[in-house]
Amino acid sequence: VALGLYFPRKEYLENVYIEEPAGTPLLRIHALRDSREEVAHFHLCQNLIVPRARPQENNWFQIREETGLLYLSKSLDREDFNMLSVGNWMPLSKVMLYVFLSSHPFQEKECDSATRTTVFLSLINATAPACSSLTARQLCFTEMDLSFHIKENKPPGTFHQLRLPSVHHLCQNLSISYKLLAAEGVPFRYNENTTSVRVTQRLDREERERYELIAKCTVREGLREMQVEVPFLVNVLDEDDSPPFLPNGTDTADAVVEFNRKEGTVLSTLTVYDADTTPIYPLESSRKKYTGTIITDDPWISETFRVEHIFDEIHFSPNGSQVRGTRHEY
Repeated sequence: VALGLYFPRKEYLENVYIEEPAGTPLLRIHALRDSREEVAHFHLCQNLIVPRARPQENNWFQIREETGLLYLSKSLDREDFNMLSVGNWMPLSKVMLYVFLSSHPFQEKECDSATRTTVFLSLINATAPACSSLTARQLCFTEMDLSFHIKENKPPGTFHQLRLPSVHHLCQNLSISYKLLAAEGVPFRYNENTTSVRVTQRLDREERERYELIAKCTVREGLREMQVEVPFLVNVLDEDDSPPFLPNGTDTADAVVEFNRKEGTVLSTLTVYDADTTPIYPLESSRKKYTGTIITDDPWISETFRVEHIFDEIHFSPNGSQVRGTRHEY
């Protein structure tokens, strides 16, 4: 089943200052494909969601449909800030936007696509600070963790850009460069010109479930140089694509029954391993995935014996990395 395009992040975060000019780029949103033919189209739907208040019509933010670049379409003035912070006299107010994704151009008002991500915008009751007053951490990365989810068995694609569009736009006299530090042979490539990170091949969760890299940023201003490093994590999302397997290859077990066995006596066991996902909650859905059956025509056997199914999470270690799976015991 092709599930279509998807977002590698569940949410995005950016600051918006008062009186930043219209056209200021805020952040870049990426999508990954389910099949090679797909082309991503981004769209803002619905109003701005303001905590503890009615949604407001979105007059300030737009997204480029082809590139996923979110930008200011109108400068946010003090009056706008007061309206959006609804009597909240804090220096900061948060609003939310939903970005929707489709593999074809959006029709007007077409917002029933289930594929969406949330953008949290912190509206700050001050003009943008001078670039020289920002720390290397603020110039290089947002407050959000660099953590991504990539589905296994999907085509390669670009899923993040390290450079912050707003900082790049506002602080042009600073030199900000990045590196992605990773072990040899990991399936990710960093492009120095665009600062984008790409997954270069289809991933297999049963081989490796998590990649831990480091994003390193260097800021140069005249003779001054600052560096900052943050973790860059990629989690591989599972697809139910591996058949269960039996440790010794046999899928039946013989039971020898002696007289005077007490009720509850275990007569025989059969173990099945599943390298795909861990036990699913609610547990009934994991229980229904495989059933154990006594093969017999004798009604007395069916009434007297039963198969019990217990399962727990275990770890496999292919290529030395830990991958979660399930052990089913009957």
